[in-house]
Amino acid sequence: MANVVVVGAQWGDEGKGKIVDWLSERADVVVRFQGGHNAGHTLVIDGEVYKLSLLPSGIVRPGKLSVIGNGVVIDPWALSEEIEKLQAQGVSVSRDNLRIAENAALILPLHRELDGIREAAAGKGKIGTTGRGIGPAYEDKVGRRAIRVCDLKNLDTLGGKVDRLLAHHNALRRGLGVDSVSTEELCAQLADVGPKFLPYMDTVWHLLDGHRRDGSRILFEGAQGIMLDIDHGTYPFVTSSNTIAAQAASGSGVGPSALNYVLGIAKAYTTRVGAGPFPSELHDATGERIGERGNEFGTVTGRKRRCGWFDAVMVRQTIKTAGINGVALTKLDVLDGFDEINVCVSYELDGERIDRLPAGQSAQARIKPVYESFEGWQETTAGARSWNDLPAQAVKYVRHVEELIECPVALLSTSPERDDTILMKDPFAD
Repeated sequence: MANVVVVGAQWGDEGKGKIVDWLSERADVVVRFQGGHNAGHTLVIDGEVYKLSLLPSGIVRPGKLSVIGNGVVIDPWALSEEIEKLQAQGVSVSRDNLRIAENAALILPLHRELDGIREAAAGKGKIGTTGRGIGPAYEDKVGRRAIRVCDLKNLDTLGGKVDRLLAHHNALRRGLGVDSVSTEELCAQLADVGPKFLPYMDTVWHLLDGHRRDGSRILFEGAQGIMLDIDHGTYPFVTSSNTIAAQAASGSGVGPSALNYVLGIAKAYTTRVGAGPFPSELHDATGERIGERGNEFGTVTGRKRRCGWFDAVMVRQTIKTAGINGVALTKLDVLDGFDEINVCVSYELDGERIDRLPAGQSAQARIKPVYESFEGWQETTAGARSWNDLPAQAVKYVRHVEELIECPVALLSTSPERDDTILMKDPFAD
């Protein structure tokens, strides 16, 4: 059985939630492998809206096992709240359908505070984080002082681990003019929240190995997008984890041979939240129109997204760095009614045409887009479920995008509804 990795091929917010939910009908297990509750997925199912941040999108489907892997940083309070909200909407969440890696690192209140303090102090140089403590939590993980899920199982040894963590953080806090945190206070908070999510704890690598041996189909769900990858993104305006498909292996405890097909999700245009370069950004009425029609506001933060034309150069680059086999093109319906549609086909840097996004921050800031113009279509694509439902010009647009990004379009999404999807290539068929 094929296992599929789903990753964002732009700067996140590409519509991964709907696609993962749609694919999860064909999967047995859905695994989240990186990021934290800075990611947001909105699912619309039979008119009901579900907003997820930490939980895999498969959680809303009965009979599917959802797994939070070791590559995720978990805010236990946020996770508990998310579970309670879903249960209030009638979704069953129990050990039968949710497991959490015992070796996943935790996001603590001091991480959220540090995130906010740093962003406020950075002024114009701020990165534009969500302020949820993701970066500081990953720093502690790499610094080998993180508190992990399994640490809450034995409260007798928790104090020593918290002491080690606070030796670092309290020195930082004093330097920033912030009150220190006491070991007793933090241990009490963790002891209180532990029982709410420890029942879901498991040895995830072992669990997934068993499912692979049994022939289960596993769907690996990424967060954010490739251009926010800590190594391959628009550094330093990136997230604090690797978002490329290879992270699915290390972030869940399976080998790379378990990853059979990589599906990249890309909007039919481009958006970005927060600071950083955005070559095809539109600062005009067209950008506003795209944002309004696409309802471009962050699921987690509510922040207005920056909007622009489709950037084929960037998506082609993410396809190479993430090993993407096929693309799911989403929100095609947002482009309905435009007389003319532009696509960024190359960049100009200091008077020279280039076909890649350079790594340097200053070079990225100087890039200018080079566009090709396409005739738009006046008919609607909203709700289309087959090629025959699409206007001829919309089909031409999709086919030319395939040529520009050097990758086939495997799925086409024409509305937020789960079933408004055109399938050209089933990723699980390989």
